[in-house]
Amino acid sequence: QVQLVESGGGLVQAGGSLRLSCVVSGRTLNTYAMGWFRQAPGKEREFVAAIRWSTAYTTYEDSVTGRFTISRDAAKNTVFLQMNSLKPEDTAVYYCAADRRPMAIWARDRYSEVWGQGTLVTVSS
Repeated sequence: QVQLVESGGGLVQAGGSLRLSCVVSGRTLNTYAMGWFRQAPGKEREFVAAIRWSTAYTTYEDSVTGRFTISRDAAKNTVFLQMNSLKPEDTAVYYCAADRRPMAIWARDRYSEVWGQGTLVTVSS
């Protein structure tokens, strides 16, 4: 069973940067992709980015492409989401997630096998 613990949320001004971290524990990590989803107030949860643990292949939601970067440090069992050029519309609770399905399928779904507890990111204008 994979477990996820996020950190790194906070308040930032528009145009600023934040880095989210997600410590991953469990076995058979190579069978998983790790990702980030977010849920803004009054909106449904949406996919943000994902990385295949075994190959480091990445995929992104269109609105964050070029601004956000997902990466992983296998030695530290940690996944990162570097968020640059933040906008007020990026304000949301960000959830680390893990799933064993192909990323192209997972990215179109709001379901994930494993969720972290979430961390709040607030971008002020």
